[in-house]
Amino acid sequence: MANRGLALFRFFFAALGFAAITSQFAFNVQNIADYKPLNFFSFFTVESNIIAAATFAIAGWYAWQGSSPRWLELLRGGATMYMAITGIVYSLLLSNVQVDTAVPWINVVLHYTMPTVLVIDWLVDLPRRRISLKESLVFLVFPVLYLAYSLIRGPIADWYPYPFLDPRIEGYGTVMVMSVLIAVVAFVLAVIMALSTRLQNTVPHPVSVPASGR
Repeated sequence: MANRGLALFRFFFAALGFAAITSQFAFNVQNIADYKPLNFFSFFTVESNIIAAATFAIAGWYAWQGSSPRWLELLRGGATMYMAITGIVYSLLLSNVQVDTAVPWINVVLHYTMPTVLVIDWLVDLPRRRISLKESLVFLVFPVLYLAYSLIRGPIADWYPYPFLDPRIEGYGTVMVMSVLIAVVAFVLAVIMALSTRLQNTVPHPVSVPASGR
C-alpha cells in the first residue's frame, strides 16, 4: 500500500538536508581562504546527514511505491542512529565549538532538525519485522570506521574534526576515553534501535492509500 503523505514528508526533508549540506559547502569555499574540501566531508555531522538525506530520498520512493524491503529497514535504522549520535554529541560537547556550520539555519538543520525528524520518522513507521540485537550491531560499522579514519588521517592532514579526537590538546589518553564513551553511546543506541522494533504491533503505522490514489 502506497503512502504518499509519508513519501512527501521524506522527500521534503531529504531535499532540506541536501540543501543545507551543499549551501554550507558553497559558503565555506567562497569565504574561507585555502579551504580544504576534504575536511568538510570528514565531519561526522556531514557524513551522517548525507546518509540521512539519501536514506530519506530512497525511503520516500519506496513509500510512494508502497513497499519496504528489509535492507531499507536496516538502512533507516542505521541512519537514525547516526543522526541521534550527531544530535547528542553536538548538544553535549560541541554546541560552542566551530564545526564548519557557521551559517545559523544550516547549523539548526544539520544538528537539530534532521536528528529529530529521523527519530520521529523511525517511530512513526517502524519496521514490519523486528531487528535483532545481532542485526543491530551492523549499525556500529560506520561509527567505528569513521573513528579509525579520523585518527589515521589526523596526523597526516594535521587536522582533526573535533577537539575530543585531537591528541594534540590533551593527549591520546583523553582521545581514547572519549572514543570509548562515544562507542558505548553508539552501542546503547543500537540496542535501543533493535528493542524499539518490538513496538511495531503497538505503534500504529501511517495510514496508507492504494497506489492509484483512491
